[in-house]
Amino acid sequence: MSIKDSNGTELNEGDSVQVIKDLKVKGSSITLKRGKTFKNIRLTSKDKEVECREGKSTIVLKTCFLKKV
Repeated sequence: MSIKDSNGTELNEGDSVQVIKDLKVKGSSITLKRGKTFKNIRLTSKDKEVECREGKSTIVLKTCFLKKV
């Protein structure tokens, strides 16, 4: 199973990714702005999602809104 970002680059555990579009986080008042970088991503069992840390919380992002840095 290979997980790819919006550009087709393969993502691995511990990579850094950048958000390519402003995203509203469901269930929270947080809005992720375009260009926000997340370090040390974790891969999930689903091939289109990764886990990232935002402050003290963990959020799940779809890979179609991310690009590898």
